[in-house]
Amino acid sequence: MFDYDSRPVTAQVILVGARSSAAAYAIRDFLTRNGRPYDWIDVDQRAGMDQLLGPGEIDASRLPLCILPDGTRLAAATVDQVAAGLGMISTPKLGEYDLVIIGAGPAGMAAALYAASEGLSTVVVEAMAPGGQAGTTSMIENYLGFPEGISGGELATRAAVQARKFGAEILLARRLDRVVPDAGAHVGELSDGSLVRGRALLVATGVEWRRLDAPGLDALLGAGVYYGAGPSEAQACRGAGVVVVGGGNSAGQACVRFSRYARRVTLLVRGPTLAASMSQYLIDRIAAVDNIEVRTRTRVVGVEGDGRLRAVVVESGGGGEQSSLAADALFVCIGGRPRTEATEDCPVLRDDAGYLMTGTDLTASGGVIPTWPLTRPPFPLETNLPGLFAAGDVRHGSTKRCATAIGEGAMAVALVHRHLAEAGGP
Repeated sequence: MFDYDSRPVTAQVILVGARSSAAAYAIRDFLTRNGRPYDWIDVDQRAGMDQLLGPGEIDASRLPLCILPDGTRLAAATVDQVAAGLGMISTPKLGEYDLVIIGAGPAGMAAALYAASEGLSTVVVEAMAPGGQAGTTSMIENYLGFPEGISGGELATRAAVQARKFGAEILLARRLDRVVPDAGAHVGELSDGSLVRGRALLVATGVEWRRLDAPGLDALLGAGVYYGAGPSEAQACRGAGVVVVGGGNSAGQACVRFSRYARRVTLLVRGPTLAASMSQYLIDRIAAVDNIEVRTRTRVVGVEGDGRLRAVVVESGGGGEQSSLAADALFVCIGGRPRTEATEDCPVLRDDAGYLMTGTDLTASGGVIPTWPLTRPPFPLETNLPGLFAAGDVRHGSTKRCATAIGEGAMAVALVHRHLAEAGGP
């Protein structure tokens, strides 16, 4: 902490709030994932409050309070307000792009890099931060060319810098609300009301964590219960009891990260073993950490708390026997569902789970796609709407790996070139 008295206008953000505040957690996660330094002050630890805050600013209705580098104070701050105050929100520069990419995960950033470097006017729309779920991973150790591993955050930052270097625009803190086909192009309506029009559009929105069906969880969201395992909370778990739910690589990575700070990390897995869903190198890593405990055949059936998580109620062995596990934080990493809400108003085909159908999956039965207007079949990553592509985890049949998503993003650009050539473009 620096001396607030001698430095009323700081070089970085100051965020004041309660650790149990979901709104404060959202802002911390946003700033951390976008590489924006900030000082966090827990309002329950009141040392220095009188020098920093004015009369009435500790009122719960005014929290979280965000103080920007220029001294602007945002009471009851939201992510959108903070992003705007930091100058992170910009308007699209062009009226029409060769390629609009929705989502800045590995697939979207790879597509942005290759499209921009090959001369296509390119814009990426991202609701949170570059990197997607991969951006929250503490260490990717099985990615080609990085024998010592690379953190998801570093990979995302490098990708964003590289894509911008070649001229790609990246619009942050924007959600895509709707996609509308329009005269051979596709128009995206963004959450701030602005429009982006693309002669081709790539959906690379990935997946979001599935919700855990257990009583009491929703009331404690951001107050000890979290979906995913964002890097903003790791150091805050110093000396804490942490529970992680899930059997995949994301859950394994979270356990390894939290074990560096937490007193104890407990991994809860519904199945009989980790081997079915987790890479062997992570299984070995977890087994070598003394303060990680793995409980198989165990599921969460409830939580206990008083405005803040205090314990997780679990059922083990399938016999109905329940027990209470003391916990300061619960991180749920149990797989995902595709982020395809923005395409619900256009006639794009999905599978039963909501993933976008592409390429040969559209014609796997040998039939004709009812809405397909061209004589050629869809390209491999093309949906049933010509010029609308999908890549990465949001696509039906995709392999849920960072390297695969990057490969699909690069492949999508080659297919976009073919589509634009058909339409009379570059």
